[in-house]
Amino acid sequence: MVAATKHIFVTGGVASSLGKGLTASSLGNLLRARGLRVTMQKLDPYLNVDPGTMNPFQHGEVFVTEDGAETDLDIGHYERFLDVNLNARANVTTGQVYSEVIAKERRGEYLGDTVQVIPHITNEIKRRMRAQAGGSPGVADADAPDIIITEIGGTVGDIESLPFLEAARQVRHDLGRDNSMFVHVSLVPYLAPSGELKTKPTQHSVAAMRQVGLQPDALVLRADREIPESIKRKISLMCDVDIDAVTAAVDAPSIYDIPKVLHREGLDAYVIRRLGLNFRDVAWSAWDELLRRVHTPAHEVEVALVGKYIDLPDAYLSITEAMRAGGFAHDAKVRIRWVTSDSCETEAGATKALGGVDAILVPGGFGVRGIEGKVGALRWARERGIPTLGICLGLQCMVIEYARHVAGIAGASSSEFDPQTPAPVIATMAEQLAYVEGAGDLGGTMRLGSYAAKLLEGSVVAEAYGSVSVEERHRHRYEVNNRYRDQLSDAGLVFSGTSPDGNLVEFVELPADVHPYYVGTQAHPEFKSRPHRAHPLFAGLIGAAIDRQRSLRLVEVEPPRPGTVAS
Repeated sequence: MVAATKHIFVTGGVASSLGKGLTASSLGNLLRARGLRVTMQKLDPYLNVDPGTMNPFQHGEVFVTEDGAETDLDIGHYERFLDVNLNARANVTTGQVYSEVIAKERRGEYLGDTVQVIPHITNEIKRRMRAQAGGSPGVADADAPDIIITEIGGTVGDIESLPFLEAARQVRHDLGRDNSMFVHVSLVPYLAPSGELKTKPTQHSVAAMRQVGLQPDALVLRADREIPESIKRKISLMCDVDIDAVTAAVDAPSIYDIPKVLHREGLDAYVIRRLGLNFRDVAWSAWDELLRRVHTPAHEVEVALVGKYIDLPDAYLSITEAMRAGGFAHDAKVRIRWVTSDSCETEAGATKALGGVDAILVPGGFGVRGIEGKVGALRWARERGIPTLGICLGLQCMVIEYARHVAGIAGASSSEFDPQTPAPVIATMAEQLAYVEGAGDLGGTMRLGSYAAKLLEGSVVAEAYGSVSVEERHRHRYEVNNRYRDQLSDAGLVFSGTSPDGNLVEFVELPADVHPYYVGTQAHPEFKSRPHRAHPLFAGLIGAAIDRQRSLRLVEVEPPRPGTVAS
C-alpha cells in the first residue's frame, strides 16, 4: 500500500493580504529543495466557479494552467516557486463545490438524503482536497506527491471559509495528526504611540481557529520589523504552539528572499520533524545566484507597461514577474513605469508618458476602453525603434496600428470594439461567435490552455526560442482576420508564427533589420516564466533594451570626426 500523501493547510488571520500565498509557495519551494515531491492548491471561498468573469480590479489577474483552467493568481506563485505545471485541481472554489453537489442532487445521486453543508458539501471539498493524493482515482503511485500544501483563502472568522475549515479538520481526522498539520499566518502589528509590537491580534486569531476545532501547529508572524524572542515566546505560550514552530516573517526586500527567511527561522526543518519526512539539505547555490541578480544586478532598464488596469498591479502580476525574470537572465534590474493607456492616444501624450523608457510592453485585456491609447503607444514605439512586446490584446493592437498607419487599411479595428468596422482586421473566432452573441455562457468558454505553434525559420521569435516549434497558454476569443493577412504581409508585417495548420496567427513581428525588437504573441507567455528560467520573449525584450542602452551611450561618447563640429 502506498504511503499516505501528507497534508499541510495554510490559513490566515487578522487581515487579508498578509502573504499566505507567498508563505505557502516559499514553504513548498523549501520542501522541494529538500528532495520532496510537493504539489499545491488554493481554496477560494467566493461563489464564482472561477475568476474568469471577474473584473481585474476586483480580483487581479486570471492565471491559466496548461489544461486551460482559469485560476487564482496565487497558482502563478505556486508554479514559479515550485517550478512545476499545475492543473485545474490546484484551484477549488465554493462555486465549483456547490455546483457539483447541486448537480448530483438533481441527478438523484444522494438517494433521497436531505442535502446539507455537513456532510455533503464538506465531503465534496475533502474529495477535491485529496484529489492529487496517493491512492486517489487517476493518480498513479509514481505520480503521487509526498505533500499537498493547501492554502485556504480568506481570513479565519469569515463565514464564507467555514466549510473549508471544517473539511480541513475532517481531513486531519482522517489522516491522523502525524500526517497533517496547520500553518497559520498572522499579523503582529507595531503601534507607534506605545512603541510596541502587539500579540493580542494573533491570540484572538488562534482563538477563532479553536472555535471551529482547529489548533495551529506552526505560526508565521508577519511584521514590518524584527520580532524579539520575548514576543515569540509569549505567542508560543498563549497560543499553545511549540517555540520552534513560531516563525518571524519580517518584510523582505524581494519576494524571492522569503524562502531564505523561512529557512533561517527553521520552519521547513520543523515541518519535516513534525511530519516525519525523509529529506536532504537544501542546496542554495542556484537560489543564491538568483538573489545576487535580484539585489546587485549589473544593469538597469526601465520598461513601460501600457495597460488599463494599472491602478491594481496584481492585474498584471505574472507579466511583471516575467519582466523581472527577463532582467535576471541578463543580470539586470527591471524598473516598471506604469502607464495608463488612455494617456497615449496622441503623439504628444505618448511622448510625455513614454519618453526615456528602454522598452515597452502592451499586455492583454478586454473591452474597448484604452484601446486607442494602446494603438498610440505602439505607433510611437514602432516609429522610434523602441523594443516592444505585445501580449494577446497587445498583438491585436499591433495589427490594428500597422493596418491603419502602414498598410493603409482605413477604419481598421477589431469587431470586439466596433462591430460595424469596415475593416475588421481582428475578428471573432468562428467557434466563439455564439458566445459573443449571447447564445452561450461566457465563463470558461474562451480559447484556453496550451496550444502548439509553428514558427517561421529565421524569424525574431524563432531565434528567441531557439526552435520553430513551441507551445504556449492562451486566453482569448478574437484572432487576426485571415482575409487581411496578405495585405498586411505585403506592407511588411511578418506573421512569424501560426497554429500547426496555418489557420490561426500566433506571432507577428517586424524584421530585425527594420526594428530592434517588435514582437507580438496571441498567447500569454508570462504564465510559463520562472524566476531562474526567463521566458524567451521576455528575455529577448530586456536584451534588446540593454542593447539599445549601449548603442545610445556609444552615440553620446563617440568623439566628433575631424572637420566636424561637436553638437
